[in-house]
Amino acid sequence: MPILPLADTSFVDATWIMVVKSLVIFLVILMIVPILLVAERKLLGRFQQRYGPNRVGPYGLMQPLADVGKLLSKQGFRPQGAVPFLYEIAPALTIFSAVVTLAILPFGDVQGKVGLYGIDVPIGILYFFAFSSIAFYGLLLGGWASGSKYSFLGSMRSAAQLISYEIAMGLSLLGVVLMAGSLSLVEIVKAQGEIWFVVPQIVGFLIFMVAGFAETNRPPFDLPEADAELVAGYGTEYGGMRFGSYMFAEYIEILIVSGIASTMFLGGWMGPGPDWLDPIWMLVKMLVLTCFFIWIRATLPRFRYDQLMSFGWKILLPLATLNVLVTAVLVVVT
Repeated sequence: MPILPLADTSFVDATWIMVVKSLVIFLVILMIVPILLVAERKLLGRFQQRYGPNRVGPYGLMQPLADVGKLLSKQGFRPQGAVPFLYEIAPALTIFSAVVTLAILPFGDVQGKVGLYGIDVPIGILYFFAFSSIAFYGLLLGGWASGSKYSFLGSMRSAAQLISYEIAMGLSLLGVVLMAGSLSLVEIVKAQGEIWFVVPQIVGFLIFMVAGFAETNRPPFDLPEADAELVAGYGTEYGGMRFGSYMFAEYIEILIVSGIASTMFLGGWMGPGPDWLDPIWMLVKMLVLTCFFIWIRATLPRFRYDQLMSFGWKILLPLATLNVLVTAVLVVVT
């Protein structure tokens, strides 16, 4: 009986290299998140003509450490009506979903017998959707297991929102897959040697970015955490580092969405200069898109829930479907 391979990949690193790469990728993202927190609050202050953090440390740069210290020092609390195991595992599921998805982001091609990515699987896009969907269970369990009606309403909103916009997000990437002829993120980047896919797939790029705002619960699509109506949505009953875990996962997901957009539409690691600049170009593109997330937060007001759902089903989904049909026709004809 023939032994089937676990994954059909063009290059496989040694096990110890895989372990080192996993630690490096996680530590880099772990260091970027606090920087992103300060940058967001500073930029929001400038956008809204007010001061950002400027008290803790020089220029307020130590503010993330103060926030983490505050969260760590808070007393652990669980509502009386909560389901203990599910209440505690829900934030962990969200963190797990975000961290595992980091593995497929390519920061460069194979250099010196080491691939500058976690793993290169032939179903990279499906991997992204499979593991990012686990975050859905983290939000849903967090709201339901808290034993609070406010949390439960917030989790129901998150369920409807994520399902609605995930369909449009998947269709927006299908045009790129058709043009590249592969689901591997590394192969998709290589297929952009002549022209970045953002040019022929500008509609898909815009749909993906809009759906990315909804998938990461960022304004103007932060309805699951609508503090004006639901206190804090699915996270109402969470405090301390459990609350911090949800926030940490949200910022990792922003970086992941920015990384997928950079890989699929903006040429990934491609840029002028020698090969050792590839990871830097990838990080620069991710951070530029992340700043776009912050800019939109400071600019647009929150949608109503009926507007959110109507926009997803009546505008984004038909537009994404039409984009796929046109791309398929052009790929077959040319």
